[in-house]
Amino acid sequence: MTKYVFVTGGVTSSLGKGIIAASLAKLLQARGYTTTIQKFDPYINVDPGTLNPYEHGECYVTEDGAETDLDLGHYERFLNTYTSQANNVTTGRIYQHVINKEREGAYLGRTVQVIPHITDEIKRRILLLGENNNYDVVITELGGTVGDIESLPYIEAVRQLKWEIGNENCLIIHLTLIPYLKAAKELKTKPTQHSVKLMSEHGLNPDILVCRTEEPLYKELKKKIALFCNVTQDAVIEALDADTIYGVPLEMMREKLDIISLKKLDLPLGKEPDLSVWKEFLNKLRYPKSKVVVGLIGKYVELQDAYKSILEALIHAGAMNECKVEVRNIHSEYLTKENVNEKMQNLDAVLVAPGFGSRGIEGKIDAIKYARENKIPFLGICLGMQMACVEYARNVLGMPEAHSTEMNPNTVSGVICMMEEQKAVTQKGGTMRLGSYECNLAQDSLASTIYGSTTIFERHRHRYEFNNNYQEAFEDAGMIPVGKNPKTNLIEIMELKNHPFYIGVQFHPEYKSTVENPHPLFVAFIKAAKEEHDSKSGFSQRLF
Repeated sequence: MTKYVFVTGGVTSSLGKGIIAASLAKLLQARGYTTTIQKFDPYINVDPGTLNPYEHGECYVTEDGAETDLDLGHYERFLNTYTSQANNVTTGRIYQHVINKEREGAYLGRTVQVIPHITDEIKRRILLLGENNNYDVVITELGGTVGDIESLPYIEAVRQLKWEIGNENCLIIHLTLIPYLKAAKELKTKPTQHSVKLMSEHGLNPDILVCRTEEPLYKELKKKIALFCNVTQDAVIEALDADTIYGVPLEMMREKLDIISLKKLDLPLGKEPDLSVWKEFLNKLRYPKSKVVVGLIGKYVELQDAYKSILEALIHAGAMNECKVEVRNIHSEYLTKENVNEKMQNLDAVLVAPGFGSRGIEGKIDAIKYARENKIPFLGICLGMQMACVEYARNVLGMPEAHSTEMNPNTVSGVICMMEEQKAVTQKGGTMRLGSYECNLAQDSLASTIYGSTTIFERHRHRYEFNNNYQEAFEDAGMIPVGKNPKTNLIEIMELKNHPFYIGVQFHPEYKSTVENPHPLFVAFIKAAKEEHDSKSGFSQRLF
């Protein structure tokens, strides 16, 4: 029978439930168990696809086209396996399903209530992954914190499920905070005690406590936590602040989280985990041999989670190149022709990020022009590629009115336009071109050299595309469409001739970058940044 692990949170949000869940999954995977992780989010949105990045961070897209919580990105980056629509469930989706069934008459006139109808649907979704995929262990992260009104149905569903399938098949891991009071020079356990008490009032008791802390937990403190929170002493796990999220699996292994979890689930320990590849990655990450500065041009740069997958992909590529990647955030809304030289000086590479809407667009175009004219390695993702085409049309092809019809529906030079199949779409959520699509690469292109193949599959999230009516004009002027979808002829990659590294992609390569398989585009991009940095350093040394 599939075993089920639930990761809950208390005291405060943003403690790292997703990283703890991913770390445990990584350790179990290393011991030979097939495992996956799912995220249950308590908000009433059906999915994060319509959420503002400032509110919820990045919207992550899976292979099968699901718009999901950004934690699924962590799951894939840690486990190196794909997630799907079934791995992310929201309260909105739960209620939508139950209400649809009620409208169909499925409940035969009974009063539809939170208990049992909503909790039954939550339990069904929890068990679905294990039943359909034969996983040994399914780890479920419950969003929010214990005590939130919107989280109560999930806590109740887990309580019922644990009673139904038995303690040996169900494990509760509760993540809390042990604050350190500098004035008193003391670690305080009271917030954790209150969190566990609140949880127990709802009928659910943790089996393991993972305690986030700035200072090490000494033996007597662990004993006190175990006594007052009704867990065994070995089940009090220290989770010290880490220098990188990728160090957490090794810290959890040191604390024996995997061993304790397997014992409580009545499972054999399996083989000794081999994390040599992971350790090699960490070694390169922590001890780089060089450094580059990458300018990230975006309009949500105030919130780092808005570009989470891009930042992680840069970390992976940096480690692969044994190079520290320093990201300089440049807000495109405040970038102008007058200050672009000042704001973008001393960059080794430029990445123009994806996004939606007209705000900050002209700043992105100015940044792209700067990278093109100064021959700085450039990578444009989704909207970044589209604006690269607009910039080229305006400043090279002599089309000053060139734009995307997203920003200017009345432009006479719409080099970027809405996809034909999107014109009849009225609903916003889950209706874009989403998920993995095939792309054929030109044999003599830089992209095919980078990928080592002429056929690739990448994930998309967009409504607008390059207008193929302008393809010939772009080719004649030196910007070449080197990647196309074989079925729709949609242009997915643009390259610029006579430039050290200038690539725009309609898809999102950042979604597929993992620790064990850094994305080749990002690896090549950082390699080009290193070469740019070295050439400037060599020039500087010659000056003196």
